[in-house]
Amino acid sequence: MPLYLPPSRAKPPPPPLRTDDRRPVLVGLAVWGVLLVVALVVPEVRATGEGRWLGSCIAGLALGLVGLAHVHRRERRAQRERADH
Repeated sequence: MPLYLPPSRAKPPPPPLRTDDRRPVLVGLAVWGVLLVVALVVPEVRATGEGRWLGSCIAGLALGLVGLAHVHRRERRAQRERADH
């Protein structure tokens, strides 16, 4: 098995797979939402007096929304490029 193939003998790379990345982002947002509700409802979490739990849930939701916006923009850009070709 050769370790190096000259470019003339190499196969072209396969086309990229199209995936729906919105679903895992939405699942992550749902998980952070449930954890936020649990952190607000469970008295032991609120009694600690630390904002770490609430802050983590809020940050997870905020980052998930940023990720959802990024996935949406990327999908729109890919649709425009497919329409142009």
